[in-house]
Amino acid sequence: MVGFALFGAGRIGAMHAANIAANPRATLQAVYDVHGAAAHKVAAAHGARVVASAAEALADPAVDAVLVASSTDTHVELITAAARAGKPVLCEKPIDLDIARVEQCKRDIAGTGVVVQLGFNRRYDASHRAVRDAVRAGEIGQLQLLVITSRDPGIAPMDYMKVSGGIFRDMTIHDFDLARFVLGEDPTEVYATGSVMIEPALAGLGDVDTAMVVMKAPSGALVHINNSRLAVYGYDQRVEAFGAKGMVQSENWRANSLRRSTAHATDAQAPLLHFFIQRYAQAYLDELNEFIAVVADHAAPGVDFEDGRRALLLADAAWESLRSGRTVTVRY
Repeated sequence: MVGFALFGAGRIGAMHAANIAANPRATLQAVYDVHGAAAHKVAAAHGARVVASAAEALADPAVDAVLVASSTDTHVELITAAARAGKPVLCEKPIDLDIARVEQCKRDIAGTGVVVQLGFNRRYDASHRAVRDAVRAGEIGQLQLLVITSRDPGIAPMDYMKVSGGIFRDMTIHDFDLARFVLGEDPTEVYATGSVMIEPALAGLGDVDTAMVVMKAPSGALVHINNSRLAVYGYDQRVEAFGAKGMVQSENWRANSLRRSTAHATDAQAPLLHFFIQRYAQAYLDELNEFIAVVADHAAPGVDFEDGRRALLLADAAWESLRSGRTVTVRY
């Protein structure tokens, strides 16, 4: 059994707590959140105890591993503290919004030998992973085009948008990681463009709500990512890989696959799932299962600190391109 400390008891933390508690190989030992009421609610639901600080949890011998689901600005501090305490870490993305802090964290934990797994949950989605597997198996021949569509069903509150780091570090960073996952190589050229078409207040933050990114990999493969903060029809998540011998696609998920055809419409389907926790529910479970195997069986994680660092480098390149209007070369 792997005993967990959970740092962060908000919406995503509460989901992780439930997943840990339901896993036969894990127990939720301790919960810490700066908002005491949230910590007590999550802890009480799963028979865990509330601790007064992260340090208290890290000093507890019953805690074997840490799951970090707190605000982004706390990630580096908590990763560093956990690594120095010898506790493996599963941390939500991103590591930080500032690449300099990520580089410093990398240096600070380098000698600990502690595994840090990043929460890029889309790698664990069965359909997206099947696209990756088909590409790696050569089913479509040489990969030529990779198209990733990622559109949210609604824009987050402005209080969140102000601290999100902008669309590329907050939203597109998942797509940057997914692109690297499918490609099996690191894009070296990034061009990005964007507009404010949904929330005018974003212009004052220097942010956009509608974006497109084109990247080129060393093999010549091209990647197109398109994002919107508001898709009125639901949570739109699709991946298409096109190659010399064909194409594979990962399509949207719905509550059911029933199709209706009447005198008024054909092939009508149920709406798309409307929330990322619904859409990636199984992916979050599989992500946790892998991390437990990393801790208990001394396995290697499928996505680690370096993957988080490289995704942020791509996000930074996209911001630079958006502001300059030029293609940016990425150096890892």
